[in-house]
Amino acid sequence: MIEVSQIRLPLNHQDSELEKALLRKLRISKDHRFTWKVHRCSIDARKKGTDDIRLVYTIHIDAGSSEQDLISKAKNSDIRITESTVFNIGKTQGESYSQKPLIIGAGPCGYFAALYLARSGACPIILERGKEAGPRAQDVTRFWREGGTVDPESNVQFGEGGAGTFSDGKLYTGIKDRDGAVRLVLEELVSHGAPNDILFKGKPHIGTDRLIKVLRSIRKEILDLGGQIKFQSRVDDIIIDSGSIVGVRTSTGEELNSQNVILAVGHSARDTFEMLHGYGIQMQSKPFSIGARIEHPQKMIDRSLYGSAAGHEKLGAAPYKFVHHHNKRKGRTCYSFCMCPGGLVVASSSEPGLTVTNGMSSYARADANANSGFMVEVFPEDFQNSENPLSGIQFQREWEQKAFQTGDSDGRAPAQLLGDFMQNVQSSEIGNVIPSYRPGVIMTDIRECLPEYIVKVMQQSVHGISKQIDGFNRKDAVLTAAETRSSSPLRITRDSLMQSPSAKGLYPAGEGAGYAGGILSAAVDGLRVAKALHTNVKSSF
Repeated sequence: MIEVSQIRLPLNHQDSELEKALLRKLRISKDHRFTWKVHRCSIDARKKGTDDIRLVYTIHIDAGSSEQDLISKAKNSDIRITESTVFNIGKTQGESYSQKPLIIGAGPCGYFAALYLARSGACPIILERGKEAGPRAQDVTRFWREGGTVDPESNVQFGEGGAGTFSDGKLYTGIKDRDGAVRLVLEELVSHGAPNDILFKGKPHIGTDRLIKVLRSIRKEILDLGGQIKFQSRVDDIIIDSGSIVGVRTSTGEELNSQNVILAVGHSARDTFEMLHGYGIQMQSKPFSIGARIEHPQKMIDRSLYGSAAGHEKLGAAPYKFVHHHNKRKGRTCYSFCMCPGGLVVASSSEPGLTVTNGMSSYARADANANSGFMVEVFPEDFQNSENPLSGIQFQREWEQKAFQTGDSDGRAPAQLLGDFMQNVQSSEIGNVIPSYRPGVIMTDIRECLPEYIVKVMQQSVHGISKQIDGFNRKDAVLTAAETRSSSPLRITRDSLMQSPSAKGLYPAGEGAGYAGGILSAAVDGLRVAKALHTNVKSSF
């Protein structure tokens, strides 16, 4: 396969111009026989304005035996042979498994692990503590609308689809697609109802409103292939015998026997982490980040990033990204996290008495505000009793509890205008930026629910970020606290066979185990862990 990169066209180009540009780059006529498709399309907005912004295409070409001739004729470094690696799902009979494998968690990691095993004939059983997507969405929206006490088993963190169900549905990642797993995940999502454009957009997303349909389709395939899904079945206990896992016990009182268990619980399954730690499962604290959600008018962000081209149909709502090092030698990094163009700030706690914020967007990204996590790194040495692998959880809880106390018992979160935050002054009213958080906010001083050193880094970073994003420092931008669930606060160790060294047959996976960060990377890790499990089972016969 030939890859042709750096085909740059104006924002208003016609569809026919793309093929013409491709032929020019290849230095051939239209009569030459080959097939092509868009592999990636990204936006170059370094120069702003309708006449200056470029769409940058990467094209894949299948020209059969003449591929090398095409490359030789073109004499262009943007044209090269590329290998298309395909992640293979091996077919085998289910009899290879003496017991059905168990998968704990029905998020992207758990569902893609289940897809792999179901297609391999293993008939996996998924155990999910929360509800299926539809009833879960009802519980979540009711909490957002009415406030009160969060349901600890049905919320933004727990239930079918995991935390990604109520997010922007971002599908880009920094991990390498060394085995074709990234591409496979994207193709599977499209086959299950996701928009086709996620296959080629530079920064693809599904949107929370379309994710539920995709989840239902994946669930149906797993069931049709002989798998089972047990909702509202929290795993409360694991059974270990002679250094190997042999089963689990659930909140329903059910005991299930299996020598192969994938742990795909997500980054907020604190009770599960505590239970595993009690059994001596090897784990360690890891860095993560905390901060607040920051909201600006989306139209302001569009103008900042796209200039006069803002609002163009091919651009949509502009996403931004920033990384700021205030002191490169001694300081902490401040960065944007889970930026949601045209989105909402949402209540994301999974435990009563705690306030947690996050962001989400629909596919259309049509809401008035842009929001992003305004985050600062924290490290195990910042935690009390840092040698304890659960110390990061206690650190999160401490600041989530302070955010709850600074807000109120009805679920309203503490918020502050950026201008007041910079001046160390409590806010009493909002400006032109209307906070989107529901059940609502209390204007106050969010410094009360963030560590002092985090506040200082955030304040020190605003000026530098404003050089990257014009208007970022506007005084009536709204900060809502606390954002604490950037990633898992711990990593559950796994060996070269992807098993826990503490319990043979236990496979830590995904974001909760500390091996992923987002929908796409979690799904990919689920595939890779399921493949490792399947390979290990086959090798034992």
